[in-house]
Formats: sequence, structure tokens, C-alpha cells
Amino acid sequence: MRVLHVISTLGPDGAGHQVRLLVRRLPYDSEIVTLGPSPVPLTLAGDGIPVHRLHSHCDHDPAAIGRLRRLMIDGRYDVVHTHLFRAGVQGRIAARMAGVPHVVATEHHLGSELVSSRRRALYLTGERLGQVTIAASPAIAGRLTSWGVPRSRIAMIPKAIDTGEFGFDPALRAATRGRLGIAPGEPVVGGIGRLEPGKRFDLLIRAVGEVPGATLLLVGDGPARTALERLADIEGVADRVRFTGAVGHAREMLCAMDVFVSPGQESFGVATLEAVAAGLPALYAACPPLEDRAARRAPVRGTHRLAGRDRESLPRALRAELLCLTERRGARLPARTVSSRYGADHLAASVGRIYERITERPGRRRVIAPLLTFRGRIAGKNRIPLPGGNVRNA
Repeated sequence: MRVLHVISTLGPDGAGHQVRLLVRRLPYDSEIVTLGPSPVPLTLAGDGIPVHRLHSHCDHDPAAIGRLRRLMIDGRYDVVHTHLFRAGVQGRIAARMAGVPHVVATEHHLGSELVSSRRRALYLTGERLGQVTIAASPAIAGRLTSWGVPRSRIAMIPKAIDTGEFGFDPALRAATRGRLGIAPGEPVVGGIGRLEPGKRFDLLIRAVGEVPGATLLLVGDGPARTALERLADIEGVADRVRFTGAVGHAREMLCAMDVFVSPGQESFGVATLEAVAAGLPALYAACPPLEDRAARRAPVRGTHRLAGRDRESLPRALRAELLCLTERRGARLPARTVSSRYGADHLAASVGRIYERITERPGRRRVIAPLLTFRGRIAGKNRIPLPGGNVRNA
């Protein structure tokens, strides 16, 4: 089986890393095409998986759709699997125009980018051209259902991590701290994620102001960075906050930390699961996998959920964790896993079962005709040609 993964941007983290974890474990002939402008290797390092680059300028870029269509025709793929919004729109259209018999999409996150009715209508139009949409969390599955996507076309497969990638290394810890100017015995509180208001790293900066002697390590970049730097200055902790920017892999930063914090209320918690795998105590406002364990009275050692409306819970929990760190004499907690359900092998096996299920029905490798002119909310006076208006999907 030949599978083409179409992704909006193949970054080092987020959806890009999920795709890497997936294709390295799928027993199929896989290739990747990225629509992002940033350069990427021609193959995934060590795996020999081809990576194609087709730059797209906007969500409904006819030229990019045409190039995708030609790539799909030449490659004679059995399955096209799209990831993220732009790839989901363009990849599904191109796949149907190219006559690819089976089309799957994964929604890794659905947020403010779909707030406009125009973009949502564009998304839903593309969704009808696929067979299955994989939701990476229950919240995403619920959102898709509320938009009108039939439940029978949604599969829930959670995001995954490879716990073996996050083993603690004392030498890596020392080297990373030395590069960041952090003393060996200095307690370090850390957070990882895109620097945007919803992540609530402002709460973490304020909390560190109430924990004397602790350094805050914020890993990631985003539109809120300038505001967060200004807040650190206002709170008088600018000399104790390190902004690292985006990193290719979180392991070295996790090795440098002593306590991990995820203060955002809207999060699946992949970074929190990575921190747990790295042997860190973790404080979190939202992490469904850990919340599920706690609800079953089987909490993961060293994890603590923060009270949502209690602003004092975070600094209080930080002080408690740093006291525990002192009592352990700086020793690391053992690496822990939440469940095999959130492992990369489970991700690949679950996606593989979807591929096998949808390909059990013979697909017709031909261009679906006639082309349909979509006149919904997104069109106005402009019409976007889409294939297969009356496609019967699995």
C-alpha cells in the first residue's frame, strides 16, 4: 500500500512530530509532502522516507492544488492522509481530482483559526471529500460533531509520544544548563509550548515571583513572547526567566528542569506526558490522560492537577515540589508512562487499522466528475471548483 501524508508544515514539534512518529512505524510505502515555506530535508533522517516540498500561499490555492494533483497522479497512491487545516482542504480536493481511492484526515487541533464562518464552511466542504477524520482528542471529536460532521466519519485516536526519546541524561543536563547560564544546583521550573495567551504562561511568571531562588525556563516561541518578557520585567523576575525560543526536540530542556508546569486550561497535555516520561514532577491545569488516571484512583506519581480558579494553587504547589526536590537531594523521579494508549506504537496500529478497513472496499482510481461549483457561505461572488459533489464515502 502506498500512502502520501500531506501536512501544512512539517515543523520539529506538534503535528510534524506526530507525523514522524506515525510514518516511522507504519508498515507501508509512505511519503510526505509539506505545504509550508520553511525548508525541510528531502528524507526523514535515518528512515529514508521521501519528503516533497510544495509551497502554498493560502488555504484555497488553486496552483498548489494542481501541483498536489499531479504529484498524486504520478505517485499512484492508494491512500492520501492529510494533517492540519490547509493540508486538509487542499489535500482532499487534490486527492479526489487525482482519483485517489481512499482519503483520511487527522485533526491535531482545531482552534481560533476556524472561528470565521467562511473558513469553517471551507473546511466542511473539504471534509465531505474524505472518508474518515481522525480526532486527536475527545474535545476535537466533539467540536467536529457540533459542526455537523457525522459521528460515523470520526475516529478518536489520541496524540502519542515515544517515551524512549526522553530518557534522563546527567551529562545533557549539565551541558544544557551551562549553555543557558544556570548553576548546577539551581532549582529550575519549566514550561513548554507555543507562547500564546491560551497557554497562560503569564500565571507561571507571576508564580515564580513568589518562589525565591527558582529559575523559570520557557521553551517555545509565539505572538505572546514580547508581552511575557515585559511581564517578567514588571514582576521583577526578568533575571530569573530564560526564554529559549523554539527547539527541535524537548529532551535536553526537560533534562535541565526540576519541575514541569502546564498552566493552560485548553491542552491535551503532550508536553506534560513527555515531562513525566523524563522523570519530572508535573503540575498541570489540563491533561486528559492524567485526569483519566486520577478519576480511576490511579494517579501517576509526581503529578498534581492545579485548581482552576485558585490563583494561589500554582505558587503553593511549586513551593511544595521544590521542598520535595530538596528532600530527594535533587534526585530525579523514575520515568513513568500514563498508558500504552498514548504510545507511538498504539498510534501507528490504530491508524493502520483504519487504512485496512477503508481499503477493504475496492476503490475506483479515476477522477471524480463532474466538478462541482460550491456556492456556500465561503463563496460569495467567488466560486471554488470542487470535485465529486455526490461522492459516496465509507
